[in-house]
Amino acid sequence: MRRMLLLLLAPVAAAALVAVGVLYPWGGEDERAQRSVGTPVDGVVTAATAGPCLAPGQVQVGTPAPGADECLAVEVMLDEGPAAGTAITKTVPLEPSTPRFAVGDEVVLSFSGADASNPASYQLRDFQRGVPLLALGALFVFAVLLLGRWQGLASLVSLGVSFAIIVLFLLPAILAGRDPLLVAIAGAGLIMFVTLYTTHGFSARTSVAVLGTMTSLALIGVLSAVFSAAANLTGLGGDTSDLIGTLGEGVDARGLLLAGVVIGALGVLDDVTVTQASAVWELRRANPSLGWRGLYTAALRIGRDHVGSAVNTLVLAYVGAALPLLLLSSLADVGLSPILQSQDIASEIVRTLTGSIGIVAAVPLTTVLAALIAVRDDVPGDAALSRPESPRTG
Repeated sequence: MRRMLLLLLAPVAAAALVAVGVLYPWGGEDERAQRSVGTPVDGVVTAATAGPCLAPGQVQVGTPAPGADECLAVEVMLDEGPAAGTAITKTVPLEPSTPRFAVGDEVVLSFSGADASNPASYQLRDFQRGVPLLALGALFVFAVLLLGRWQGLASLVSLGVSFAIIVLFLLPAILAGRDPLLVAIAGAGLIMFVTLYTTHGFSARTSVAVLGTMTSLALIGVLSAVFSAAANLTGLGGDTSDLIGTLGEGVDARGLLLAGVVIGALGVLDDVTVTQASAVWELRRANPSLGWRGLYTAALRIGRDHVGSAVNTLVLAYVGAALPLLLLSSLADVGLSPILQSQDIASEIVRTLTGSIGIVAAVPLTTVLAALIAVRDDVPGDAALSRPESPRTG
């Protein structure tokens, strides 16, 4: 059985590695640097004054007209960059969507690389959040290691590998113009093999989870491609349009939508498939006399409970991410049907339902594979000792 699993999975793993090598934008660092939207520069707000919106060099004469737009003049002391130690003043409009900057705030600016002493070379982007995010990350690592111990350490290593694949391969390849769906499939395949085997070890149980994940992920990819085309989804949401505007060239927006579906579904799928495979092997350990049908039936009852919570988790995760969009759509007051058929909402519906179908399919598929293989796998030593001896004849 182990040889059979190896023969099934080795070509797929090799194909994923080859695809990553082919799709990676070798030598594209200079091109990506030319597309950079600016170099981050840290600074501290030393003054913030509200007043009329004036261009550099202009002076307010008399009393501002009633209802005139107001702006916030923000003086920032630069902590790094070519003009470190100097102060610049940036004017930002006082609008509901504009962050409120105050004295002492640590902020991040974007430097265009032009004249370092000219305030026009900088854009005031956001607040610095490194310290609280690092503290939260440390708390997360502590909690995982406290409960998971060595297994938790392996899961953290897998998380780091997944993040590295996304940052070092997935994002550069898509930005270089590679097909987003192909890039996502190759990246998801590499993440699947590396993370599952790193976290759960090389065993028949893990290989079954990989097979179930791979098959269910292929189903999700096919369904999302078919129904996004049938629903005429373009993928041109607000963020994608901003990306195209920044790159200055066309991007396969629908492919980007499908890539998001594949990557998003992978995180839930491996949870479902690993749980089902583990359930089958534990049932086999508890009762070695069960045949594959008995293992399948018992594990499927566990899977039904798991799939209900997993689908609900996926739906709520997407709703939470799209909550501002849902609120904005609800203000249109045109009825529920037009809102659900809008580009952004329909994309989330296709993303959620295809992922949920894949999760539902993963449970019986992984369970039957695990049952067929587990009955042929060696019974653990403690379970074998507890098996009643067969009566001797003769």
